[in-house]
Amino acid sequence: MNNKVIYIYTDGACRGNPGPGGWGAILICGDYRKEIKGGSLLTTNNIMELTAVIQALKLLKNRSHIIVTTDSTYVKDGITKWIHNWKLKGWKTASKKPVKNKDLWLSLDELSSKHTIDWKWVRGHTGHPENELADKLANEGIDQLYD
Repeated sequence: MNNKVIYIYTDGACRGNPGPGGWGAILICGDYRKEIKGGSLLTTNNIMELTAVIQALKLLKNRSHIIVTTDSTYVKDGITKWIHNWKLKGWKTASKKPVKNKDLWLSLDELSSKHTIDWKWVRGHTGHPENELADKLANEGIDQLYD
C-alpha cells in the first residue's frame, strides 16, 4: 500500500433535479494535485455526487489509504451504513423498494474495496476551500455541456 494518504474532495451539482448536472473532484497526494470534472444533460444531484467519487477512484492504480471528503450524506451514509443492508436484502431499501442508482453503488463498492478509505462529511457552501472548488468544478462540468 502507498504510504502517502490521498485526499479526495468531491461534489455534484444539478440545475433542476432531474436536469443538467455536473460533478467535480480534486485529488491531492503530497505535491501532486489533479482536478477533474464532467457532466450529463439529464441526471440527478445524487447521481452526480456518486459519479464524482467513482471518477476520482477510477484514477487510482495502486491500493491506497484515501480520505474522501464529500458534502453528500447520501454518498457517505450510503457507502458506510446503508449498503451492507442493501446487499443483505437483495438491493432493497428498508421500505422494500429497489435501491436507486444501484449500478453506481455497485461500482463505488467495487472501487472502494480496493483501498482503505476514511469517509468524511463536510457541510456544503460553508467556505471549506476544497469543497468550494469541487462545487466550482461540478458547475463547470455543467457549463461545458453547452460549449
